[in-house]
Amino acid sequence: MAYENRNRTTFTVENNHVIFIKPSKSTPTTLLSLSSIDNDPESNVFQQILTVFRSPNYDSAKTITKRDPANVIKQALSKALSFYYPLAGRIVRHADGKFSVQCNSDGGVPFTEAICNCNLSSLDYLDGNYFEMAKCFAIDFPSQDEFGNQYPLLLKVTKFLCGGYIFALSISHIICDGTGTSKFLHALAELANGKTEPSVKPVWERETLVGSTITQPMQNLLEEDFATVSPFVPCTEFSHACIKVDNESIIRLKMSLIKERGETENNIEGSENRREFTTFESLAAYVWRARARALELSYDGKTMLGITVGVRSHLHDGYYGNAIVYQSVVVTVRELNERPLWQIVKLIRESLEIAYTNDFIKHSINSMETKPTRYDYETGAVMDLTDWRHLGFIEKVDFGWTEPMNVIPAPCNMVGLCMILPPINFGSAKERGVRVCLCLPSAAMPTFKEEMEALKLVHSRL
Repeated sequence: MAYENRNRTTFTVENNHVIFIKPSKSTPTTLLSLSSIDNDPESNVFQQILTVFRSPNYDSAKTITKRDPANVIKQALSKALSFYYPLAGRIVRHADGKFSVQCNSDGGVPFTEAICNCNLSSLDYLDGNYFEMAKCFAIDFPSQDEFGNQYPLLLKVTKFLCGGYIFALSISHIICDGTGTSKFLHALAELANGKTEPSVKPVWERETLVGSTITQPMQNLLEEDFATVSPFVPCTEFSHACIKVDNESIIRLKMSLIKERGETENNIEGSENRREFTTFESLAAYVWRARARALELSYDGKTMLGITVGVRSHLHDGYYGNAIVYQSVVVTVRELNERPLWQIVKLIRESLEIAYTNDFIKHSINSMETKPTRYDYETGAVMDLTDWRHLGFIEKVDFGWTEPMNVIPAPCNMVGLCMILPPINFGSAKERGVRVCLCLPSAAMPTFKEEMEALKLVHSRL
């Protein structure tokens, strides 16, 4: 099929047929249960990641390689599935709504390869507002078998004329969270480079995070009757953006918050008034407000910021299941717009401090087991923020050529999702800063971009 990029370069992508990669060694035939977090309704989605690898031959001082990345990854995948054999199984849904993983010798991971007749450099390595282009390289074949059972994992490798390639991975969130996915990728890379087994052996142990039924589960913090609304939703036209926020803008934002806090509480002593603002806290508040303004959310309604919190500290290093709980901050849109921004940052910080306590984690898991909470992410009232910077999608993911140059989410029309990504990786010339990726109704995107552009000003509009 033929496509055209934003530089008006025409290219075609030829997809091969799907094959199934099976474990290289015999694996158990068993039905594996899942944790309360795995079974949470919010986990029943696929996370699709596009990893861009520059040609190993871009540097003339390096030796030209004739190795085929698709073949290398297929062979490594077969070996990896001997250890991560549940990824070759099928996800089965039971009458009570819970899931399990059926593992047997008939399983396998769907895999395909494609060829693109251009160089990755002509596509800017999918840097910037790449979303329409990225669809060409995403996984678009069925994620279920003929019986309606989900494949836990699907893979695709697209090769380019320059020798570079894009590695697309779609994995069920029922099986892995972001950190768990990176553990699998690290193992895959090690096996591609000649190791006979992963340095960190995977463990299942999902029973560790199975909660108990309780009488008072967590309540819905954003009841529908009080949630804010946007004139732009529902909609049929969406726009995606991946906005670069350079390091200088982040520093400027933090300094503005410190100044604002000092002017508000200049007579208050104590450690809270001296604490630095983190990049995540600062950007979370700023982006949340920028998005609310772009969506023109009703002032008297409530909006919620959802934050994913990792809880791996007491788990085996090889645990690759979901080890996350969710924390929320709820305010009216009027408060979000009119309160000093540093106070919104403070609310986020206080919520995160609570989320890391053992009591909160235990109550969260018990609540997922008892009565999971569901929110409507398509109304605009909720913004779920996920931080990809420390998940390990770039570091140690080298299949024998070099580490990825770029890692991005595949485009999806989810208005409630926002991600903070690491900068593109130019090796020794690695950029500093972050990228903010989200989807909005097309009518709201220009205002959001204006709000984000304000970060480059000397005096941000706090």
